[in-house]
Amino acid sequence: MMLDALLTPIGQGFLALMGFVGLNADLMDRYGLRFLQGVGVTLELVGLSMLFGALLALPLAIARVSGGKITSRLAFGYSYFFRGTPLLAQTFLVYYGAGQFREFFTDIGLWWFFRDAFNCAVFTFTLNTAAYQAEILRGGIESLPVGQSEGGKSLGLSPYQVYRTVILPQAYAIGLRPLGNEVVLMIKSSAIASVVTVYDLMGVTRLAFSRSYDMEVYLWAAVLYLLMVEIVRRVWDVLERRLNRHVALSH
Repeated sequence: MMLDALLTPIGQGFLALMGFVGLNADLMDRYGLRFLQGVGVTLELVGLSMLFGALLALPLAIARVSGGKITSRLAFGYSYFFRGTPLLAQTFLVYYGAGQFREFFTDIGLWWFFRDAFNCAVFTFTLNTAAYQAEILRGGIESLPVGQSEGGKSLGLSPYQVYRTVILPQAYAIGLRPLGNEVVLMIKSSAIASVVTVYDLMGVTRLAFSRSYDMEVYLWAAVLYLLMVEIVRRVWDVLERRLNRHVALSH
């Protein structure tokens, strides 16, 4: 209800703008609000995936840098697989593969999760982006001088405290730009979710085209994806300037 209340005035403005630039008013009247709802699903999908992916990426990155031989190799294998195979294939493996183990998931009480296409998409995207975020974070950690961790230890900080207060804040600041690029890539890659019946922006676009056969709907989708990417880019520029202003001052 809250989402509908928010999208209604936005949708009216969107319809007016599209009509002003000469697009099909009748088509906009039928599918304009559905497109905005699709944008909401896309943002929810990307936001949840990036959040859960960040939580998973942290132990993976630490395992790559500070783990033993076995844990480091396991973390590398995880990253290698998810960064080296297509996201589309991964999505199919989870969405269609889960059905092959329906009895198992039912027995352990998880079938309710895997029978939902949106949940499968979030799960797959989380696993995928975690691999990329882990490599970004690993690069940030390894780029720091050894003296950073040694200085923390000399102050009597535990390894956990060194990571939490010294290493990770700097590593995330260094990796802020690549992380922004990953958000942009996830927004564009989220269109894959439409192939497993998720009605995100691309899912709504395919539905509208199947009913209208008007290629204009793909133009709307392209413009909306471009707007989301541009908003993320500008927000990330502001974050980078504020969080890394000490670097600019030092120069």
